[in-house]
Amino acid sequence: MNIKILSANANLYSTKRLVEAAKARKHEVEIINHAKCDIVIEKKKPVIIYKGQKLEHTDAIIPRIGASVTFYGTAVVRQFEMMHVFTTTESQALVRSRDKLRSLQILSRAGLGLPKTVFTNYSKNVKEIVDHVGGAPVIIKLLEGTQGIGVILVESRKAAESVIEAFNNLQARVIVQEFIKEAGGADIRAFIVDGQVVGAMKRQGKEGEFRSNLHRGGTASVIKLTDEEETAALKAAKAMGLGIAGVDMLQSARGPLILEVNSSPGLEGIEAATGKDIANSIIKYIERNV
Repeated sequence: MNIKILSANANLYSTKRLVEAAKARKHEVEIINHAKCDIVIEKKKPVIIYKGQKLEHTDAIIPRIGASVTFYGTAVVRQFEMMHVFTTTESQALVRSRDKLRSLQILSRAGLGLPKTVFTNYSKNVKEIVDHVGGAPVIIKLLEGTQGIGVILVESRKAAESVIEAFNNLQARVIVQEFIKEAGGADIRAFIVDGQVVGAMKRQGKEGEFRSNLHRGGTASVIKLTDEEETAALKAAKAMGLGIAGVDMLQSARGPLILEVNSSPGLEGIEAATGKDIANSIIKYIERNV
């Protein structure tokens, strides 16, 4: 098969591993910088131009779209879909996953456990917002934040109200969530490929850090999911319409709580923690569907 990986950086671990896995299974593979593609729209004749050449004879694409170029990257994926090319991440699912508020609404509708969350239209009644999530401490998240950036733990009610008011005055969209103390600064990442959990790890934030992101100094270790956690992860990926997903969960006294469903989860942390060849699972997923 001819597989194209949509990635703006050929040197990223995930991109290199996908290239290796595709070549190991005897496929032709090419890295395409989606930000440099030209989309030609014509009646019943969708075309993508890259480096002056039409991208033709493509069997499948693996989108690795960065959050900063979601709009254009999604347009490129949609164009490939119009060309009847299989994609491991569909354009609509990509759009849904990048909208934190919409994602939470979809997960809530699917009956999944979530931290209590409040979103308002720059409400002046900040005391009530804090009350809705059970009081301080609270987590405040920028809707546009990624990889732990724009996520704040606020310890006291007074500080929480001040931070929310400051964001409101800046007209920065935020959501306010309850703080799950028993999680202990750790979360679980379940990696889903084609309706199966192919790997899971527990990420622990460094001392004094409530965010467990690995690039912020967190550590990862392999974990065996409980039946409840595995069911929640699979249900979350399905609700979002994602064939490949990184489902982030908190362990709480009331069961697993979904934090986020990532449509372009990195491979480095999960492969290192589990010792599993996740990239190979993704290539096999393509083979089953093309």
